[in-house]
Amino acid sequence: MLTMWGGFAALIIIALAFVCWPFFRRFQAQSNSGVNAQRIDIFNQRQQELADELAMERISQSSFDESMVELKRRLLNDLSPEQQLHGRGNNRILALTGMLFVVVLSGVFYYFTGSYQQLKSWEQAIEQLPELGERAVMGKGEPLSANERQALLLGLRTRLAQDGDDAVAWLMLGRVAMTLDEFEMATQAFDKVLAMDPDNLGAKVSYAQALLVRGNDSSMTQAAKLLSQVLQQQPQNMDAISMLALIAYERQDWLEAKSAFELILSSMRPDDPRYAMVAQRIDEIAQRISQSQQSSGDEITVAVSLGDKVKDRIPHQAILFVYAKAASGPPMPLAVKRFSEFSLPMTVTLSQADAMMAELTLAQFEQVQIIARISKDGDVAIASGELQGQSGVIDQQQQKQVDVLIDTLIQ
Repeated sequence: MLTMWGGFAALIIIALAFVCWPFFRRFQAQSNSGVNAQRIDIFNQRQQELADELAMERISQSSFDESMVELKRRLLNDLSPEQQLHGRGNNRILALTGMLFVVVLSGVFYYFTGSYQQLKSWEQAIEQLPELGERAVMGKGEPLSANERQALLLGLRTRLAQDGDDAVAWLMLGRVAMTLDEFEMATQAFDKVLAMDPDNLGAKVSYAQALLVRGNDSSMTQAAKLLSQVLQQQPQNMDAISMLALIAYERQDWLEAKSAFELILSSMRPDDPRYAMVAQRIDEIAQRISQSQQSSGDEITVAVSLGDKVKDRIPHQAILFVYAKAASGPPMPLAVKRFSEFSLPMTVTLSQADAMMAELTLAQFEQVQIIARISKDGDVAIASGELQGQSGVIDQQQQKQVDVLIDTLIQ
């Protein structure tokens, strides 16, 4: 801060010196007035000497005239700075006016174009960092407002820039960034913490929470890995268990989700406002498990493989769809599974639980066809450049397993 203000002061001094320098030179010319008086005396003395030499006929009239002209010319050249000074008035007033103009112009320009408000907010954030940090960590006083969280974020970034890496400061920075929906900044901060302290369980839990917000399969996989590491050291960590329950629920791993939610419910008191919501979620999962068990007879095992001719044509960030549709009936899939991460060959099971609509399932049609498609955009609709394979028509009552070879490039 002092360096910045020192730079501002130096720039102003340079500007003032640039404006006032011509006047300083004129002041110097004015201080030479005594020297000019001596030059006039010398001129008068030399003029008298030339007149005496002319009277004594030591020089001619023409030489006298030429010498006088040269003597006057030299005197005029020597006296010219003083003559310019007197022609421009009071230089002190002009210099002060120029200095005042520079200062006022600089102030007005900075007022309209400068970032003094942001600078002031930055200074306040640095001053309030201890107080805001204590309120955020210890929960003392009123909860932080959005503006206070922004100030805390700015203060933490300044401290890290000045003092270097600090695992505690990086962890707080990541958590504050999450509350402001700055998830990219949050994940970078948690990466910093784990690089300095790989066993920091708090950082792993917070990192997993930030990854879950993204919602894609790779982020959920990474979050599940972090949470598993936490539970290996702290099996009763409820934050980790809660997030694993959500991951299992999103992946439709009903047995895992039910176990996790039951563990969460057992840690709650019946008067907890969240108790009824968790119990309702467990009942919902139990119904899904029951439906899945009832319809387990209506399922098809599909062995999906990739043809040699199209191995090098898999699109970047491809999505694999495996689905069943009625051999004669509506075009909508009866059961479908989607994989953003896959390795062929692989085995996929299609069942009633994979139905897109409750009124349109495998149990309603005896003859079906199985299709496997590698999509380039995550859309079930066919597009050019995608790869596909399909089985023939099968009877579910007679055939429960089918092989599908992906060997066709869609043009």
